[in-house]
Amino acid sequence: MSRADAPGVGETVELALAGMTCAACAARIEKQLNKQPGIEAAVNFAAERAHVRYDPAAADVARLIEVIRKTGFTATVFSDATRTDEKARKQAAYQSERRSFLIAAALTLPLVAQMAFMFDSHADVLPRGLQMLLATPVQFWIGWRFYVGGLNALRGGSGNMDVLVALGTSMAWLYSAVVTLAGLHHHHVYFEASATVITLVLLGKIMEARAKAGTSAAIEALISLQPQTARVERNGALLDVPVATLIPGDVFVVRPGEAVPVDGEVIEGISSANEAMLTGESLPVSKMPGTRIFAATVNGDGLLRCRATGVGSHTLLAGIIRLVEQAQGSKAPVQRLADRVAGIFVPVVMTIAALTFGAWWLLAGDFAAALVNAVAVLVIACPCALGLATPTAIMVGTGQGARAGVLIRNAVALETAEKLTVLALDKTGTLTQGAPVVTDIIRSSHTDERELLTLAASLEQGSTHPLAAAIVARAQAEGWALTPPQNLLATPGRGLEGDIAGQRVRIGAPAWLVAQGFSVPDASALQQAGRSVVVVAVGDAVLGLIGIADPLRASSPAAVRRLQALGLEVVMLTGDNPGTAAAIAREAGIENFRANVLPGDKAAAVNGLKTGGRCVGMVGDGINDAPALAAADVSFAMGTGSDVALHAADVTLMRNDLNSIADAISLSRATLSKIRQNLFFAFIYNIIGIPLAAFGWLNPMIAGAAMALSSVSVVSNSLLLKNWKPGKDCVWKP
Repeated sequence: MSRADAPGVGETVELALAGMTCAACAARIEKQLNKQPGIEAAVNFAAERAHVRYDPAAADVARLIEVIRKTGFTATVFSDATRTDEKARKQAAYQSERRSFLIAAALTLPLVAQMAFMFDSHADVLPRGLQMLLATPVQFWIGWRFYVGGLNALRGGSGNMDVLVALGTSMAWLYSAVVTLAGLHHHHVYFEASATVITLVLLGKIMEARAKAGTSAAIEALISLQPQTARVERNGALLDVPVATLIPGDVFVVRPGEAVPVDGEVIEGISSANEAMLTGESLPVSKMPGTRIFAATVNGDGLLRCRATGVGSHTLLAGIIRLVEQAQGSKAPVQRLADRVAGIFVPVVMTIAALTFGAWWLLAGDFAAALVNAVAVLVIACPCALGLATPTAIMVGTGQGARAGVLIRNAVALETAEKLTVLALDKTGTLTQGAPVVTDIIRSSHTDERELLTLAASLEQGSTHPLAAAIVARAQAEGWALTPPQNLLATPGRGLEGDIAGQRVRIGAPAWLVAQGFSVPDASALQQAGRSVVVVAVGDAVLGLIGIADPLRASSPAAVRRLQALGLEVVMLTGDNPGTAAAIAREAGIENFRANVLPGDKAAAVNGLKTGGRCVGMVGDGINDAPALAAADVSFAMGTGSDVALHAADVTLMRNDLNSIADAISLSRATLSKIRQNLFFAFIYNIIGIPLAAFGWLNPMIAGAAMALSSVSVVSNSLLLKNWKPGKDCVWKP
């Protein structure tokens, strides 16, 4: 359906699909769903899921499932509660496939074995009646699934791999059966071809299923981290209870070496926690009263008493799992070509097979060769590899990202990140530690340090600005009492004024005070030293200057060099004055920076960087920089442990370290490289294989083996992404 017909703000549902055999099946389900009014769907063949957004006024979940059923497949609502059931269903289906393959292999083996004795003679080693007896159960019992799948596809108005396999093997079996029953001994039979093709296709499906399971290993690993029990205080006693029974407010105890059961806040005890499973950071994180603790992280050697704040689906781990699954189920723009090809693949192949049959029979006068070559064309052509090329690489890539603390929202962001040429960085909390401290106090002759800081801190105590927090923290550390301000008036990005004990107090940027007629002391020395300077004034007199520094993260200079080595132009955006901005940029190794950029102007600055068709990324905290993040082609949110950050940007970094940005871009390039390799293999396989079969240079058995291995090779190539490691850019540079 057109984008104009797509639902706006509506409901979303994730459906687990069963019965798909190739990319054409996924394309058909997606097409049928998108035909319905108020529905927008994306089907992932590799994950066997459909992500559907629908207008509740036009459709409901039951309607969606019915559309899929009429298309020839089954669907159930997927959720955390049904995850175990789906896994059990897939395991049962795998065991059934394995049994079918073993039976087919046992029946086919004698047919294949006789081929070793037929190189010097066309005489049959096994009686033709016995060959037919062995091949028939493989064709119509083990292979019945291909007839059912093919019929459902044709009823839905399209074809799939089942149609090709059923048609090709049926032609070989039927011809052989007629020759056998009619006693035409001078004609060769092809029972071994039909049985071998079906057996090899089943083998390919088993191998494909095992390989596909490896693509979701990261999700399985995250799920396995969730503890099943928790030690909770109930009526003055400690009880081991199922984690699912905990509610916010419950008090639980985590012993040394135990995994934390739910998200919470430490209320007693001192320890450290290994949070590598969430952030990719191997160093332990200190835990003490007031600090947050997260489900699945591992407690160190101290006993912690905590209060539950997030349980069930509201833990940070659950949010990460949802985000990774959402990314794995999304579709990259690069997949569009493969989708279009898959939609017309089967009709084109059937046409080529018909032309092959006609050409060999009518022009060469060889009916047997015509039959064999047409069967080979039908058998070697497979749209599975096309359907697996992109999603399997995305599933592995996003999973590897999650292991490294890089959470990618969708495949579009993953693909766009590869194209970035400019990266805009917010200064505070991104390049710097985000915890400014007061470093310099320059007071006038008619005041003292206590009066200056007390007035400034009293005015700033209600502000959430990092510089305000530094001033308040300094005053509180000195133990000085603060006075509540009144009649506050804030000028965003400039300053703040209000009444304290009957006096009008102003604090803000030097230029702001100058604009109001104040005589401000020269602050250039502080600014050139990298200090942010605020001026404090009472009435019509300036009391002095406060220099505040937000120390650069120790890892920032190396991370900037790494980003530049990846070919990105790094630009710093800050509200600081040019002197302070230049000092920070110089220390970080950044040549291009924009100073005096107010929060509301950062989006315009990002848009300005896009001139010349450049692809621009923006790095911020995911909240304050929301307009700039939205303006960027790809947005990166640095927000350790922030639930809000999980929903604020295209890429969320669980570690406040710029190296994670380089990791995300490196991973994007590695994943897109694998996708292009997969698509090349999938296309070249069919481009070369189909003509070889049509010209008689491949027999059906070799064609069947090649078809079975094509999708396995694509998935296996995607699994090589597991070799990607954070910090190793040179291996994956395009």
